[in-house]
Amino acid sequence: MSASATRIRRLASAAVAVTACGGAVLLTPSVSSNDRASGHPTVESLRQIINDPSAVVPSRTLQESALIGSKSGPLDILVVGGGATGCGVALDAATRGLRVGLVEREDFSCGTSSRSTKLIHGGVRYLEKAVFGLDYGQLKLVFHALEERKQVIENAPHLCHALPCMTPCFDWFEVVYYWMGLKMYDLVAGRRLLHFSRYYSAQESVELFPTLARKGKGRSLRGTVVYYDGQMNDSRLNVGLACTAALAGAAVLNHAEVVSFLKDEGTQRIIGARIRDNLSGQEFDAYAKVVVNAAGPFCDSVRKMANKDALPMICPSSGVHIVLPDYYSPDGMGLIVPKTKDGRVVFMLPWLGRTIAGTTDSSTSITPLPEPNENEIQFILDAICDYLNIKVRRTDVLSAWSGIRPLAVDPNAKNTESISRDHVVSEEYPGLVTITGGKWTTYRSMAEDAVNAAIKSGKLSPSNECITSNLRLIGGDGWEPSLFTVLAQQYVRMKKSDGGKVVPGVMDTAAAKHLSHAYGTLAERVATIAQNENLGKRLAHGYPYLEAEVAYCARNEYCESAVDFIARRSRLAFLDTDAASHALPRIIEILATEHNWDKSRKKEEMQKAKEFLETFKSSKNAHFHDGKHQ
Repeated sequence: MSASATRIRRLASAAVAVTACGGAVLLTPSVSSNDRASGHPTVESLRQIINDPSAVVPSRTLQESALIGSKSGPLDILVVGGGATGCGVALDAATRGLRVGLVEREDFSCGTSSRSTKLIHGGVRYLEKAVFGLDYGQLKLVFHALEERKQVIENAPHLCHALPCMTPCFDWFEVVYYWMGLKMYDLVAGRRLLHFSRYYSAQESVELFPTLARKGKGRSLRGTVVYYDGQMNDSRLNVGLACTAALAGAAVLNHAEVVSFLKDEGTQRIIGARIRDNLSGQEFDAYAKVVVNAAGPFCDSVRKMANKDALPMICPSSGVHIVLPDYYSPDGMGLIVPKTKDGRVVFMLPWLGRTIAGTTDSSTSITPLPEPNENEIQFILDAICDYLNIKVRRTDVLSAWSGIRPLAVDPNAKNTESISRDHVVSEEYPGLVTITGGKWTTYRSMAEDAVNAAIKSGKLSPSNECITSNLRLIGGDGWEPSLFTVLAQQYVRMKKSDGGKVVPGVMDTAAAKHLSHAYGTLAERVATIAQNENLGKRLAHGYPYLEAEVAYCARNEYCESAVDFIARRSRLAFLDTDAASHALPRIIEILATEHNWDKSRKKEEMQKAKEFLETFKSSKNAHFHDGKHQ
């Protein structure tokens, strides 16, 4: 048996203990006798719980009971918002021995955190501004982001990896300019360097990136400079944060909305929140010594619940991305276009077997489901068209979406691009700490700063310092790239045909690699469901997603709706809206079995999912006039 298989099958115990306390159900990680003597699980005990592939997160019912039970003993911290930062705050606080709750109005990663560029980057653009603008603040931001980039990749190796990015140069000045700039990027990274950047000749570049044009705008390709940044599966990383926090003892609850704050009658300090469970309609009070507002673009609306006169803290910026077929870019090599017509950066990156291209950066209004407009999609197609030797067609767009970046406001900034992506932590109202700004790459340090502010505000007593800089997320410990071979060799996909007959199918390389990268060391649990429960059939033609994943996510990842699955547990909605639409009936059927839905609920789920997919402007569901990109 391989070393990775041995690691996967280790038998460390990591059950979640449920104890009764004053009629309330409280969730605590299982601890040793030494831990009980000290009153807190040791750091090592927490690591064992999180890293155990047999560990099971507490049910959603138990998580809600823990929040309701906070009336008899308030939580230390209640987090509002289940994006990357909010779940990062919950994990950080829980691993410091604090009692933590988290509520999210929709689903974990339902907003900005699932609509990112998928890059974990230090910020080449910020380094350029730092050098030419002699801006030490921007330079510090790059140093910090490069440090966090390395840690994000190391803490979730199954979901993150280094990606080479090619910058085309059409004159020798560009070759020298980008080579020197990216060598400086290497230098600033220091020990955090992923791989050294290097120059490739025009011929070498075309061999590496076959669709790269040799001529552009009347100029000939002189070569390319390739450098490395990180890439991730953003929403699965976010869900991993939520599940890791749950294993560490946090009570995390998606589809639960804060409707108002609870205040101390004497001091007017916020002491909790009135919460509505959007699945059941039930409302309850959750009490906490400090509330952390990590609602991303919606943080201002949360602040206005505390103070209706609160001034805006964020400047929302829209980022549009499109997904194209895999032949637009080779597997394992991205393309960065340094300057578009208006001076912005546009890229094409291989992602989950397709090509993702973007992005725009423009002011926008805040809406729960932002939609890209046709001009933005055409802008991206125009930008990449100049650098490719193939016809760029609007009909090739498999999916297109818009995300809202919650940028911290700089009153002196003239446009959103000049606003620093650094984050802001503030406590304008007693008991409410707000964290906003920043970017995916730095979510961990943002969470650390927010927890530090919460500890100060509530005079909390953590059992230890922050440990998240060296804490593998669920599924990450012991994972190796070769894990997929264990799945391919030891499991079969039992598939139920339309006639009801069960037939065996091989666990092919594509499916095995997908499970390995999506679930890490927990992939065997999904493969077991595919084999033992006859759920080994693919959900959509041409994609590796299996029926077993729907059941697994419903049982182990708080997947409560069809949209939760197609958008955040799998990425089918982001990769191909047509494929997602065709997979919906089977997805809803499996979820109905897992959650005991009736016909009415199944019909409602189908309607909501269809409406959700309509916001993704693929060539199948968008209305556009045939123009340059037919």
